[in-house]
Amino acid sequence: MTDRAESVESMEQLATVWRAMVLDRNPEADVRDLPGIAVRWADCRFAFWNCVTLTDTGADAGLLERRLREAVDVMRSKRRPGFLWLFEDLLAPEARARLERTAEEAGLQYAFPGTGMAGDLLPLPEPAHPELTFARVSTDEHLRAYADLNSRAYGFPLEDGRDGLEGSRLWKKDVHAYLGLRDGVPVTCAGTVEAGGRLFVVLVATRPDCERRGYGEAVTRKALYEGARATGLTRATLHATAAGAPVYPRIGFRPNSPIRFYGLKG
Repeated sequence: MTDRAESVESMEQLATVWRAMVLDRNPEADVRDLPGIAVRWADCRFAFWNCVTLTDTGADAGLLERRLREAVDVMRSKRRPGFLWLFEDLLAPEARARLERTAEEAGLQYAFPGTGMAGDLLPLPEPAHPELTFARVSTDEHLRAYADLNSRAYGFPLEDGRDGLEGSRLWKKDVHAYLGLRDGVPVTCAGTVEAGGRLFVVLVATRPDCERRGYGEAVTRKALYEGARATGLTRATLHATAAGAPVYPRIGFRPNSPIRFYGLKG
């Protein structure tokens, strides 16, 4: 698969997975595929479920400017804040070179980086970690623990994370979501979900005081192992934050497109 094709795959995986996640959170969510823009906006407190992304391939500088202004109009119409996800390798070189200025002029503020990753890496051996036991998310108590781990890892208020996951049937039924427990206490989590013939890794988090112990890698391996065993799929994709980016190549993922996350200017 070419680099551009992997970038398209990464963008399409976002649009596919987020459609399910957003509609699970809010059946009245704004889920639209506009020319060059995918809207996946639950309008909930969990900002990751409020998303727009650009879908053109090879957009030049003029098209990028137009799409960013259209995306900003969508974002400004919402009650809750969220992010524009931008896959850099989908842009033409001249558009990429002018991206920061164009984004600022459109009314966007850079938030943080990410990286699209993928790999034909399944099946994996059954994972283990000497300090952890694993529990599949199957109860509301599990969901709250999963939400709280993500809130603490990403610096969200606890109520924001809970608004993104509490009461979800999708996460208890279709997502292969696992908690890693140390002495019975949840300290890390990861999930995988089937999307477009692949397993997508979603919402990996580790309690900040428990980082650098291999917990995130172990629970991600567990979610991949169980997801592959259930589906028979062999390819997996994910979107890594800066904190997670060094972990996933050890599992077998390869980076493809850099991702830039933007919010509206204050």
